[in-house]
Amino acid sequence: MKTQSPLETEPGTQAGQAAQAEPRQRPSVLDQAGGIKGIVYSALPALTFVIANNFSGRLKVSITAAFAVAVAIGVVRLVRKESVQPAISGVFGVALAGGVVWFTGSAKDYFLIGIWGSLAGAILFLASVLVRWPLAGLIWNGATGKGHIWRADKRSRLYYDIATLVMAALFGARFAVKQYFYETDQIGSLGIAKIALGFPLLALGFLVFAWAARRSNKRLTAIGLLPAKSA
Repeated sequence: MKTQSPLETEPGTQAGQAAQAEPRQRPSVLDQAGGIKGIVYSALPALTFVIANNFSGRLKVSITAAFAVAVAIGVVRLVRKESVQPAISGVFGVALAGGVVWFTGSAKDYFLIGIWGSLAGAILFLASVLVRWPLAGLIWNGATGKGHIWRADKRSRLYYDIATLVMAALFGARFAVKQYFYETDQIGSLGIAKIALGFPLLALGFLVFAWAARRSNKRLTAIGLLPAKSA
């Protein structure tokens, strides 16, 4: 059996340097959400709140049940040595939503923060296009370390304008649907909308971001603003 030469893997050699220089694949949007399991976990507290409210009709019971599920998810992730950051965010979100419900005395207000958050997102993405700093370009190039070079090319800005406007439309659609259910007191539908319009729309937005980045990188490479390996 042929033994591997130390020169082939030693960090100081060309092979070792090439292996070290090989970029790691960025996690997908699904991976960042914790996979399918993470998506299910994130939906459970809201689903628990809706079910508890339907069966008990008591806000205190519904809030307590949702909070208990959020905490239980955090404990499970901790025991399994998984990232607890999504669980902590979930507990904080449930506590905040529960606090609003406790203050207003209306079960549908559990979803109020998410509703107005969607409107704020739509306005923010739209405003960024109007001031010529599309958020899609800022977010993607900030995350990939390419800075603001894309703003030097009109066509690249157009790609990111399109992606940003798509995100504004997605946030706007999420707001419109949830607001309709809120105004018509359809609490069960609000819970379904929170799940159905959550990750699926985020995944669609990520795909549009990726499309804009790919077209922009090819364009910037073609006009010499980016080296070929950066495309």
